[in-house]
Amino acid sequence: MTSLQQRSSGLVQRRTDASRGAEGGKEIEREVIEAEFEEESDSSKDTRLTLMEEVLLLGLKDREGYTSFWNDCISSGLRGCMIMELGLKGRVELEKIGMRRKSLLNRKLVYRSDSPTGDVMLDEAVKHVKDTDPPENIQSKARGGGRVDVKDTDPPENIQTWVELLSGETWNPLKLHYQLRNVRERLAKNLVEKGVLTTEKQNFLLFDMTTHPLVNSTSKQKLIKKVQDAVLSKWTNDPHRMDKRLLGLIYMAHASDVLENAFAPLSDDDYEVAMKRVRELLDLDPEQECMKPNANEVMWGTVAAFIK
Repeated sequence: MTSLQQRSSGLVQRRTDASRGAEGGKEIEREVIEAEFEEESDSSKDTRLTLMEEVLLLGLKDREGYTSFWNDCISSGLRGCMIMELGLKGRVELEKIGMRRKSLLNRKLVYRSDSPTGDVMLDEAVKHVKDTDPPENIQSKARGGGRVDVKDTDPPENIQTWVELLSGETWNPLKLHYQLRNVRERLAKNLVEKGVLTTEKQNFLLFDMTTHPLVNSTSKQKLIKKVQDAVLSKWTNDPHRMDKRLLGLIYMAHASDVLENAFAPLSDDDYEVAMKRVRELLDLDPEQECMKPNANEVMWGTVAAFIK
């Protein structure tokens, strides 16, 4: 009788654990859907671009079809865009805070959901983060609480380290497989498919280079106007009243050294006001901002990694 009770209680316990796992998986899936619904409702019928594509578009020279040879920030900036967008889409998150509070840059980036994002590179980045997630976390986050096959994983890393890994800027040869290669070229091809750019070959004396000149100037002008309006006519004086994605775009465009391109057409007075407000954003403390209601920790963690 006692053994029967023990088996029964064990069965109940296993069912309870499974139901908790299922509820947790459904909760994550529901939050991911809500994040995507908000993103879709905020976007118009215009061609939807990822943060990476918008930053690259701001950095591309319209006629020449390539970024400045002197810009050594855009490579890491594009990887930062990936992490920020995954955070906004609910695919990754920062590890939970324990009894002792950690700073944003000391908290590990962990996998949350591997639902397709609609972008191949973002899905690749999610897979890399998932590969470093502890097996017990993957089990608990599995959709429906079912078992999944897991393998030995590398330890999770913080956002700053992930930017380096995705860029290939690591001294550890065992982690070079995390690098995402040819990111700019792949993004440019995405923009070609969306009808924003075209593809041409240019001769540079000793070699030929594939370039991607602008063909849809309307898309770029709308992007530039969106950035300008955010710090001029639609300035809210409170970053938490701004659209998170637009706020992230301003931060990452600055980190990629392409924000000036959006402000170049402005008059001297408007340019001064715009830069003053950007400096106000840069002077914010991400550690304080991430604790405010409805703040996205991954977004502010990415900001902290670039304005440290």
